[in-house]
Amino acid sequence: MSERLLEPRALDLLLRRNKTLVVDLSSAATYVQYHIPGAVYLNYEWIVHAEPPRMGLLPASTQLVNVFSSLGITAETHVIAYDDEGGGRACRFLWTLDCAGHKHFSLLNGGLQCWTNEGYAVSSNIQWPIPAGFTYRHNAKPLADRQYILEHLNHEDVVILDTRSPQEYSGAKVFAQRAGHIPGAVNFEWTEAMDTSRHLRLKPDAELRDMLAAKGIHPDKEVITHCQSHHRSAHTYIMLKHLGFEKVRGYPGSWSDWGNDPTTPVEN
Repeated sequence: MSERLLEPRALDLLLRRNKTLVVDLSSAATYVQYHIPGAVYLNYEWIVHAEPPRMGLLPASTQLVNVFSSLGITAETHVIAYDDEGGGRACRFLWTLDCAGHKHFSLLNGGLQCWTNEGYAVSSNIQWPIPAGFTYRHNAKPLADRQYILEHLNHEDVVILDTRSPQEYSGAKVFAQRAGHIPGAVNFEWTEAMDTSRHLRLKPDAELRDMLAAKGIHPDKEVITHCQSHHRSAHTYIMLKHLGFEKVRGYPGSWSDWGNDPTTPVEN
């Protein structure tokens, strides 16, 4: 299994290695202007599914097979992802790969902002992927749905980690039919993990572990991450996996699913 977090220097050394695929989930406009040399572009909308008002759902396996095959991903491919917005889109892509049973993937620490600010080469040449056959192997371990969460409410070994803003968590900002949070959920806004002084890298591991422990989030717990659609919380998912948390799940649909269901319990 590949390391979940890769520094720019390490990626710079890997760029010419076979079976390494760099995937850019920045905006299309950014990719056309500049990107990491050899990186292929992936439209974020291709890896999420919407059934309004429920957003950020996991697409059908057939769609994911088509997308991953078009990128040239095989079981042996080491996929390295980044974006231009702090890592949310890149991490949602990596979480989706995890759900599809792919084992070799990493996040570029700090993404495009870190890469460019530290002087690594960029290119405007469009890199066209070479298609391959991706085999989908469903992996349920990274997944939590509404029913799973309902069955695990108030379990002392399970932590529901809400990565939305404090205003969304409290119900002051409303982006669904109902406001508030899942009962017992702990709030850890996803940007708290970023080090703005180091070009949006993750904060040092020890600091992250202390921040999480202060909120009762320990590696022996099962942690379920969610936000509004499982975009921001995918970043937290990858961060936790990097820190060695083994029992981590993401909730596709997240609050757009929970907060728009009149039968689910809500606190605010």
